[in-house]
Amino acid sequence: MNYKTLLYSIIAVTLIACNQKSDESENIKKLLEKESATWRAGDGKGHAECWHIQPYSRILVSTIDGHTLDIPAIAMTNTDPKSMGNGGYAINTNYKMSIKENNAWVSHDEVSTAKDGKRSYSHEIRLVEKIKGEWKLVGQSIHIYKLE
Repeated sequence: MNYKTLLYSIIAVTLIACNQKSDESENIKKLLEKESATWRAGDGKGHAECWHIQPYSRILVSTIDGHTLDIPAIAMTNTDPKSMGNGGYAINTNYKMSIKENNAWVSHDEVSTAKDGKRSYSHEIRLVEKIKGEWKLVGQSIHIYKLE
């Protein structure tokens, strides 16, 4: 009898743990999709809400022509809507993530479509932390590429 109880307990705990990790990954995906949408909409306030700048925060961007941009992280929270996206939308796919307690890293692919229909493609690495119970971006690395 004790063996069955132990077995059922292990199964129950495993299912609960898997469900919690699944919930966390969905919450992280929602954060990243909100961040993408607010950028394109020129919503500086909404975009800033997605970020929590830390002393170690960093934003690195590799451009199509091989240049690297090291964007000051504070630019993610002090955004001028004029320097943000001009409409359109983005679709994030191919999410892969590692979640450890209140820290996670996520990789995904993004296809951004501008108002005029022009598309751009990127592979992205996002660093997120749970701050006061909410997932926030603390850093990212974006690698823009040509679709061939």
